[in-house]
Amino acid sequence: MSDSNEELLEELRPRAFAIAYRMLGSVAEAEDVVQEALIRVNNALDEGEKIESPRAFVATITTRLAIDELRSARARRETYVGEWLPEPVVADSREDPARQAEMADSLSLAFLVLLENLSPEQRAALLLHDVFDYDYAEIAKIIGKSEDNARQLAVRARRHVDEGKPRFEASKEKRDELAGRFFAAAQKGDMDALEGLLSEDVVLKGDGGGNAPALAHSLHGRSRVARTIRNWSKTGWALPSVTLQPAEINGQAGAIYLDGDAVLGAMVLDIAEGQIQGINSIVNPDKLHHLGDVGDAWALLEQLREQKRS
Repeated sequence: MSDSNEELLEELRPRAFAIAYRMLGSVAEAEDVVQEALIRVNNALDEGEKIESPRAFVATITTRLAIDELRSARARRETYVGEWLPEPVVADSREDPARQAEMADSLSLAFLVLLENLSPEQRAALLLHDVFDYDYAEIAKIIGKSEDNARQLAVRARRHVDEGKPRFEASKEKRDELAGRFFAAAQKGDMDALEGLLSEDVVLKGDGGGNAPALAHSLHGRSRVARTIRNWSKTGWALPSVTLQPAEINGQAGAIYLDGDAVLGAMVLDIAEGQIQGINSIVNPDKLHHLGDVGDAWALLEQLREQKRS
């Protein structure tokens, strides 16, 4: 690979990842798609192919690869143990900060879960048009449809997504302040404080994939969710080695659970109208490796049981 090719590919990588991740909801799958897309771009350059717009070229390859990957991923998700949530992405330097803030809502777990109900082509058309600002003529070429078909795919997708599209607190400062109060109350197990922060119809979701202790089903309602969070404060979070590190995750306020330096999970809050509307807890270790060394939640629970027995 020439130096000029390598420099161009690094410039293209963030956009390719942004598309692939939103298409797939998986960091690992997105990185595989991006790697393959960049290899194909490099090969085309080495073969002397004239590429008028490398960004459009890599977007086309990435989208097509992601559509193929999404078809096979769907079959795997049908047999997934428990509730499936996207892999968490912590804010980093992949995207320009201003652009990252602009596209934060399209990164939210709630939005990505809504996209799961779309066909791969609908998902591509909606994302490329509404998030990445491609026109329908460009989208048609990328997904191999007519321009009218591309428009219809996006319209149908948008109609479905708009029905359940989450609302978020616009101010990052307000989100972070409320999240700080929530995590402080959660670690103390303060029921009154927790209930005061949660909306009446708050939803708590957990994703352990059968590989870590997690909720079997979503919990609904302020009291049930507050009690569950309080119970967590008396179990794993009560261990002195366990800490909650605030983080911006998928464009929203959240925290990483740590056992020392090892990652145990990620919690993301959906905040709107001054209250927490949704809480998403991802503890499946298979979805955490990109965040750092992963800890053993089962071993921690056994440690807690031993302490209670002694």
